[in-house]
Amino acid sequence: MSDDATKYTLVNRHLLRTLMQRTGTGESTTTRKLAADVGIAHGTVGGLLTGAVQVVPESTAVDIAARIGVDLLVLFAPVCRANPAPLIVVPTADTA
Repeated sequence: MSDDATKYTLVNRHLLRTLMQRTGTGESTTTRKLAADVGIAHGTVGGLLTGAVQVVPESTAVDIAARIGVDLLVLFAPVCRANPAPLIVVPTADTA
């Protein structure tokens, strides 16, 4: 399973903006600085703050939370499939 298989959605964009004003180090960060520190496009951070970006890969969510200085689930929630994948029964010698 690749890292991109698990997606996370931002719980509260206003909380992210507030936490950017005072991170775990006590300093503030900007959209561009946070993006550079995490290694993503600044448009992704900007999109999270405006609501234009709804979902990010797990690695991005983990890195943003770590840079801000909070646990992952303070800022992000895992996104589950709305419809589970159908169960496929594979015939075996006993059932064929």
